[in-house]
Amino acid sequence: MCPTDPGAAMEPDHKALAALDPSGRLYNEDLAPATERKWSTYSFFAVWMSAIHNIGTYTFVAGLFVIGLSGWQVLAAILIGTGILFFGMNWAGRMGQRTGVPFPVMARISFGIWGANIPALIRAVIAICWYGIQTYLASMAVVVLLLRINPELQQWQNQSFLGLSLLGWACFILLWVLQLVVITRGMEAVRRFQDWAGPIVWVVMLAMAVWLFAQAGWNIPMDMSVKPLSGGDAFLGVLTGAFLLVATYATMLLNYCDFTRFATSDKAVVRGNFWGIPVNFAAFAAISITMTIGTVVVFGEAITDPALILAKVPDTAVLVLGAVMFIVATIGVNVVLNFVSPAYDLANVWPKHITFKRGGIISAVLALLVMPWNLYSNPVVVNYFLGGLGAFLGPLFGIMAADYFLVNRGIINIKDLYRSDESGAYFFRKGVNPKAIAVFVPTAILAAILALVPAFSAAAAFAWPIGLVTAGVAYYLAMGGAKPAVAAGEPEAELEPAE
Repeated sequence: MCPTDPGAAMEPDHKALAALDPSGRLYNEDLAPATERKWSTYSFFAVWMSAIHNIGTYTFVAGLFVIGLSGWQVLAAILIGTGILFFGMNWAGRMGQRTGVPFPVMARISFGIWGANIPALIRAVIAICWYGIQTYLASMAVVVLLLRINPELQQWQNQSFLGLSLLGWACFILLWVLQLVVITRGMEAVRRFQDWAGPIVWVVMLAMAVWLFAQAGWNIPMDMSVKPLSGGDAFLGVLTGAFLLVATYATMLLNYCDFTRFATSDKAVVRGNFWGIPVNFAAFAAISITMTIGTVVVFGEAITDPALILAKVPDTAVLVLGAVMFIVATIGVNVVLNFVSPAYDLANVWPKHITFKRGGIISAVLALLVMPWNLYSNPVVVNYFLGGLGAFLGPLFGIMAADYFLVNRGIINIKDLYRSDESGAYFFRKGVNPKAIAVFVPTAILAAILALVPAFSAAAAFAWPIGLVTAGVAYYLAMGGAKPAVAAGEPEAELEPAE
């Protein structure tokens, strides 16, 4: 039936949807529209805390200081970037909340029922590789802390297997297993984990900040810069930092519907985004940049890894607590950014046999098999392969957002997302929308060139928004503008209304 609240998703008839896909190539219970909507404002706030409160974010903020921005300029870059991210996530979140479907199913609207596997697999490859790399980096932080607590463990650090020390293997497998335990229990387990994992990281960060403040004589100059930039260079540095922040979370922008499909309301998403992105990110960045400047005052150099700061604390109990916090932080960011998406993406490839749980297990195994320590140590892989794939995310989101908001105007035939015959609205040509592919290929190449070719290094930080805008405009024109409000021959009750 058609919902009375225009902001609510339809109540899906799962049996009817399953009947539309006798081949089993489009439907399973995990890919069907969500029926349980339990994610509140706090749930999304907690998601962002988990995504932000981690070593990578601290290192990103500290890196802006190292390139020459002052503390205040770093905060300005963060505020601009989070403002852009906030509005983008609201758009992405609305798509999921209204339809109740995960990212690979959402991609069927613009790319076709089979063509959707293209953006889904691109997102999955990026997520799986970064899942392994993030786990490796956090495990190395735990190794540093363990060696500080018990120097006798050095003997295990001196022995290696497949390029990683035995102690490194132990820490990596520990984090790998803990994350697998969370994700294989389903999205409700993810929600419950996020509810406490995000806030708990604040404890160790605030404690470390207070300790550094004390060591610095309670005076940390926020106008300090390691190599002050001129007015024009500083302005460009602020904008570059802002768009690099947006590009860093572009993966989440693409598949945010994986989470918002479980939202109680559109307002819950917007409010959670507000407290979780601009407010929470600014606060975490303020702590991070304060700590970075504090390391210059106290130790004479900018330390960009919080684990190395923690290792300097003389109290063993604090070190143990810090190690636990870093484990929690890594699980949080990996579950949000790098684990949920490939679980759905792989399920979309073969839904008859791959559920969300099995997709998560496959993702974790692949992340282990790629031996991420070797990936991370190879600049070609990280910068060109993963960087190139990352540049594709702007055009992908540009196409999907233009299709949902401009071409279809938020009116989506939910049933046809699971219809495998030619009469479906999203069958296009043999299950693929050739116009979406024709737009994606050149705009993705453009974004990749801007991001990777040294001659365009000045524009590299802006590859993502350029790719998004060019792809969105080109797709809208290719599709001939907006469609009629109600597709011919389709009863209005089967359509998803826009607000």
